[in-house]
Amino acid sequence: MRVLHVAAEVFPLIKTGGLADVVGALPQALIGCGAETRLLLPGLPAIADAVLHQKPVCTLGAVFGAGRVTVRLGQLPYSRVPAYVIDAPYLYRREGSPYQASDGTEWGDNLQRFGLLGWVAAHLGAGELDPGWTPQVVHAHDWHAGMTCAYMASHPPTRAASVFTIHNLAFQGLFAQADFGLLGLPARFLVSHGVEYHGQVSFMKAGLKYANRITTVSPTYAAEIATPEFGAGLDGVIRGRAGQVSGILNGVDGTVWNPERDTGLVARYSAQDFRGKALCKQALQTELGLAVQADAPVFGIVSRLSSQKGLDLVLGALPGLLRRGGQLALQGTGDPALESAFAAAAQANPGRVAVRIGYDEALAHRLIAGADVIMVPSRFEPCGLTQLYGLRYGTLPLVRRVGGLVDTVVDATADAVTADRATGFAFDAASPAALENALQRAIEFYQQPPLWCQLMLRAMAQDFSWEGAARKYMALYAEVTGTRPVGRVAA
Repeated sequence: MRVLHVAAEVFPLIKTGGLADVVGALPQALIGCGAETRLLLPGLPAIADAVLHQKPVCTLGAVFGAGRVTVRLGQLPYSRVPAYVIDAPYLYRREGSPYQASDGTEWGDNLQRFGLLGWVAAHLGAGELDPGWTPQVVHAHDWHAGMTCAYMASHPPTRAASVFTIHNLAFQGLFAQADFGLLGLPARFLVSHGVEYHGQVSFMKAGLKYANRITTVSPTYAAEIATPEFGAGLDGVIRGRAGQVSGILNGVDGTVWNPERDTGLVARYSAQDFRGKALCKQALQTELGLAVQADAPVFGIVSRLSSQKGLDLVLGALPGLLRRGGQLALQGTGDPALESAFAAAAQANPGRVAVRIGYDEALAHRLIAGADVIMVPSRFEPCGLTQLYGLRYGTLPLVRRVGGLVDTVVDATADAVTADRATGFAFDAASPAALENALQRAIEFYQQPPLWCQLMLRAMAQDFSWEGAARKYMALYAEVTGTRPVGRVAA
């Protein structure tokens, strides 16, 4: 099976969130399942300067406002995955994130930048740009690649089938309707049953309407987005594609997240020997300026700071956490108001609250290893990877019961503990009071070492490897290409 993945970022070259982790791990896992997998990436500096052994595949001339575009094929570093890079300096070679300038404003030409990404993907799928390799499946990830599916639908006969994965429906790639002509699509696509969305052009809707199959990154989120509460205005579109939508849970890259092999930790540890985790906690407390107390449970957060992630709930529950003897260690960046509020909380509670604004991959590993609990109190969560990292590191997740958090964390109810199934703590209402109640339960468990040890062992025994997810994607690819009888894709 030849599969082309289309995405705007990939770990470890460039990362703004969990999408990069998925794109960095899934293609490799698919290779392990026998697929012939390649990536298509925009030529951002961090990508264009790192992909190895690049050779030109084709030159496109002037398209999407760029004077000259060359598609090159090379190899991802630290990986077996070949990668096409779209070399278009006018569109991609600039400082800042893939989507925003350094001041946080969206790039004014994002429509052209990601329109080009989808256009190249569609022409690769049609076998027109690289005659030596034509994919059977083009797998587009999130809104940045959503226009891939519209271009494939507008360009018959496209040889490949299309799969579109929603990583977060809240980010939809909306642009002025007046700019539709820049995409080069036929006018018939600018309609309510096409890419038009309330007088705008939606890249996310392009993927939802024109992909042969739609996936999202957990079974529960796949059901949630068909409802008004979680559908972000597109729930009707999702319901209209109900028979073609499925959820496949993300995995964890065990070569990157593994406490037995993590060279960035002060001490490594395993489910057979927890002693290194205690040393990691002590080192984290020292590094962040927290009081070095073994009996004080450390609640960790590694997150984008936003209302979606429920970080305002944490601020509301923080006094109760501190009153019960807990500590808070947070790393994140995002909403300036939340950044300021957490910085003020750290200043007001020295030795008990530590905040690092920004993102540092190495610190994320040390924080997850050193904390006792990892908090993911999201209002909605397509999958969540942080809680999966916590499970691997014996750092018990405390989560809101939504999306992929439902699918990955078993709440420590009396029945679940008795049956030895519990792996963390969950709450329902998006309120500080509900979160504080869950925090209290976690602290009560922490004060019972044998019980806490039981939960840690069960958490570390969970298998959320990418191999299992890759097998489900392979089954989906077989369905969409008609290489086996259609059946239900495992959710």
